[in-house]
Amino acid sequence: MAEQLFFDPAAPKQDKYAELIPQIEALISYEDDVTANLANVAAALRQAMGFFWVGFYIARTPDMLVLGPFQGPIACTRIPKGRGVCGAAFERAETILVPDVEAFSGHIACSSDSKSEIVLPAFKEGKVALVLDVDSNQLNDFDEVDQQYLEQLMRILEKCL
Repeated sequence: MAEQLFFDPAAPKQDKYAELIPQIEALISYEDDVTANLANVAAALRQAMGFFWVGFYIARTPDMLVLGPFQGPIACTRIPKGRGVCGAAFERAETILVPDVEAFSGHIACSSDSKSEIVLPAFKEGKVALVLDVDSNQLNDFDEVDQQYLEQLMRILEKCL
């Protein structure tokens, strides 16, 4: 795949995802380096979807996530299991969609500009291997469409973990 994304920036969110996901799949299908793939996925999501912050936290121990490739302002480096939205998704092994981060008990404010968030796990050998963290500087910015397509993307990523 060429190192360029093709999408209509004016298209509805669902259409952008539908165009983007196959391009990301093609981009990462020929690369076996996980870090390179995660970096390109973060960049592609930020470029196409305009997210405030998008990146990965990698499960380095059974109880700790460590910052991986991301796009956006600097971020928290380590997140313990169960702490914040990322730690909760890690602990529960499920997607967590937060319309207002201020209303999420235990939210970690890596950036005061973050207003809503979605965090999705990827699994390797039945355990959470990493989470995708996407933040918006707008309240209620994520919905079932984001969840559906980003979960699809996580299943694709699992093939290269």
